Amino acid sequence: MKKTAVLLIVLFWIVSPIVEINGQAIEKVDFRNLVSAQMLYNYVDTLSSDEFEGRLTGHIGYDKSAEWVIEKFKEWDVQPLGDDGNYLQHFPHPYTEIFPGCEVLMHVNGEEPNSYNYIEEFIPGSTSGNGEITDEVIYVGYGITAPELGYDDYTDVDVSGKIVLMEREVPVNTSHENFLDWRPYSFHQYKLLNAVEHGAAGMLYNYHIANPNNAYSEGFIYSHIGKTVMENIFDQTGEHPDSIVKQIKEKLQPRSFKTEKTFTIKNETRYHPDGVGSNVIGFIKGTDPVLKNEYIFVGGHLDHLGRCYEIMPGANDNASGVSVTLGIAAALAKSEIKLKRSVVFILMGAEEAELRGVQYFLKNPTISSRDNIKGYINMDAVGIGSKIHVGFAENYPVFYSYLENANQSLNFDLSGSHSSNIGRPRLDAAFFDWYGIPVLSINTHGESSSSGNYQYHTPFDDISNIEPEIMLNLAELLFHSIVVMANEDQLNFNSGEVREEFIK
Repeated sequence: MKKTAVLLIVLFWIVSPIVEINGQAIEKVDFRNLVSAQMLYNYVDTLSSDEFEGRLTGHIGYDKSAEWVIEKFKEWDVQPLGDDGNYLQHFPHPYTEIFPGCEVLMHVNGEEPNSYNYIEEFIPGSTSGNGEITDEVIYVGYGITAPELGYDDYTDVDVSGKIVLMEREVPVNTSHENFLDWRPYSFHQYKLLNAVEHGAAGMLYNYHIANPNNAYSEGFIYSHIGKTVMENIFDQTGEHPDSIVKQIKEKLQPRSFKTEKTFTIKNETRYHPDGVGSNVIGFIKGTDPVLKNEYIFVGGHLDHLGRCYEIMPGANDNASGVSVTLGIAAALAKSEIKLKRSVVFILMGAEEAELRGVQYFLKNPTISSRDNIKGYINMDAVGIGSKIHVGFAENYPVFYSYLENANQSLNFDLSGSHSSNIGRPRLDAAFFDWYGIPVLSINTHGESSSSGNYQYHTPFDDISNIEPEIMLNLAELLFHSIVVMANEDQLNFNSGEVREEFIK
């Protein structure tokens, strides 16, 4: 009965000139008169431009992008909800800059070294130390030392002063009965620091993307490599990269060995141990004397990867999510609809680096209590494709039903799924869920009509890939959903399970 009532409210709200929601007569708003596809496209274009230098948290480029967002909030009279009456919430954030001059070379029998191509074959480690190392490469599987699991990739190999070659993740997947025992070993930070603890001087990481989500260790030089480099290292070893990983997974036994290959890794970097990051937070205050203290959150991460060493524009990841958030904020502000509940727009820093921004906010909320957050809608990579997908939809079905009901008249391609959310966190939404806060996490996918060559975490995530119509569709869907949610007498979303072991 409740779901039917919500459906009728949303339908009347979208198709009728005036609708009554819990006693409040609200004039019909034509969303597309307030927000256009071109407007959202222009936002992505600006945020992914060279002016903001890839929006690396801590760097001046990120700070400029945050100030640009704040100017938009001020333009629409969206109120500040950061520290001390400002829009920003600051947090400690060491970071590393990467400069031109980075190289990966293989030495073969005294011949001229084989130099690998930047981006196509290697990408510098985003938290690498500065300097150069030339030494033997030793394959160490997943780089794990787990005596309680009877597993140690460093058994029978001496990596002191050497370069280790390592796989990402762990040799079991999230459906494995003992996955939670393996989980701590899946983090990039653990793997790097474990290599350092075993005396390694450098690392080739078989994870071919730019990625600042790692630890920093002074003098430890590393780069990410792809298929070509892996195959060259394994050449004439009697092993193959795919088959050795398969064997490790099947037997849960290490297969570490000397590759008899010598490599040089050279990175030009600068570490900033005293860096400061920030979240950007604004809100439209609710009008109800009681319900104004309940909050619906919507947003995503503002940061990207900075330079590595070229600028990483981060158009889809996640200038698109920021732009849709701004579109919703603009529409709610311009429409002058009275909302009983407060709506918060949160754009987080350091999602790309251990999700530090969201963790800091949830431990230090700028509202009176986390318990007053009724739900969070996360958007990450929502600028490519023709379909809208909602993660956690089956975890929080009542929350998701507001989107489904709004879509009854909009008829966008909308789907939802369940998330176990027990693996290594990769979205800001994960931490909201672990704090027991209802969450929906949205991305877009499907056939693309763009002319670009999109590649995740590379310089090719640029404006040429962006399809503004899907962003406009999503903004419209969420606008109508949020208006109804904000004006309900009660929001009866089921709460999630608080996972203390994941948020400590």
